[in-house]
Amino acid sequence: MTAQPPRSRALHFTKLHGLGNDFLVVDTRTLDPETATAVQDPDNVRRLCDRQFGVGGDGVLAVRAPVTTGATAEMRVLNADGSEAEMCGNGIRCVAKHLWESSFTASSTLPSTRMVIDTGAGPLTCTVSVEFGAVTAVTVDMGRPRLTRAEIPLTGPADERCVDQPITIAPPGAGDFRVTAVSMGNPHAVVFVDSAADIGRLAETLGPSLERHAWFPNKTNAEFAYVVSPTEIDLVVWERGCGITLACGTGACATAVAACLTGRAQPGTEITVRLPGGPLAITVARDYSNVLMRGPARRVFEAQLDLSTLPDAARPV
Repeated sequence: MTAQPPRSRALHFTKLHGLGNDFLVVDTRTLDPETATAVQDPDNVRRLCDRQFGVGGDGVLAVRAPVTTGATAEMRVLNADGSEAEMCGNGIRCVAKHLWESSFTASSTLPSTRMVIDTGAGPLTCTVSVEFGAVTAVTVDMGRPRLTRAEIPLTGPADERCVDQPITIAPPGAGDFRVTAVSMGNPHAVVFVDSAADIGRLAETLGPSLERHAWFPNKTNAEFAYVVSPTEIDLVVWERGCGITLACGTGACATAVAACLTGRAQPGTEITVRLPGGPLAITVARDYSNVLMRGPARRVFEAQLDLSTLPDAARPV
C-alpha cells in the first residue's frame, strides 16, 4: 500500500490552467478534515478566486477520495462565484496532470498514462501525453452527450431534443436567435452566428441573459460560435457561475455536437474548436455514443496559505 502524505492544517494548492481557464487544484486528501471542509465553503471559494484580493482563478477543483471502484480520485468543481458545477473539461485535464505528476514524483515506477476520475457527470477516462516527466496534453473521453430536454435539463417535452430552435434573448431588441441545447454532464446552449467578429460581443452582452433563461431550470453555459469550415469552429463561452473565460472544454464539446446535429460538421471527424485561449481537438463519435476532447494543461505555481488570513473579496460600493 502506498504511504499517505502527512496531513497539514495549511492549505496547499497548485495553480494550473487549460488554455487560460485557470484553477486552484486542492488535494483535500492531504488536509486535516477542518481545512478540507473550509476550502470547499462557497465564501472561501469566492475569496480564493478573487483576482484582486485573493489568489485568482475561474474556480477551485477539490480532489477527493474516489467513489467508483478503480478510479484514481474524484474531482469536485467549485466555480468562482461559489456555486458547484457538474463537470469542467479544462478542469479535468488540470486534475489529470496534477494526479499523474504527483504520482510520478512520489513513486520510483512510471505511473499508468490512463486514469479514471470521478465527476458530477460520472467517471471519465483520461489519457495523458508525457514528455520528460511532465504531462503536456490530456485526452478525455467525455462520455455520451445528453440530448433530450429531460437530460439537459430544459423545459418542454421530456424526450424531445432542442436543435436549432428559435429563442428570444433579453434585453428587448437584442433579436431572435436559434439555439441547440446539449449536456456534457452540465447544460449548454449553443448559438451559431454568421460572423466571427460577433461572437465575443454577443457572449458578453447576451451571455448573462441566456445563462438565466427560463428554458433552463438549472441555468446554462452559453456558447456563441462561428463555423469557419466543417472542421473548424471559432467559439466564445459565457460560463455559468464564471462569466466569459478564455476556454471551456465542455462548451467546446457541446458546440461540436451541436454543429454535427445541425449539419454544420460531421461526426467521426476531428473538429478544431478555437477559443480565446487556444484550440481544442474534439471528435464526436459517429453514433453520438461519446465525445473525445484533447488539449493541454499547464502548471503555473504551487503555494500554501492560511485561509483565516485571506481578506474578504471586494464588495460592490
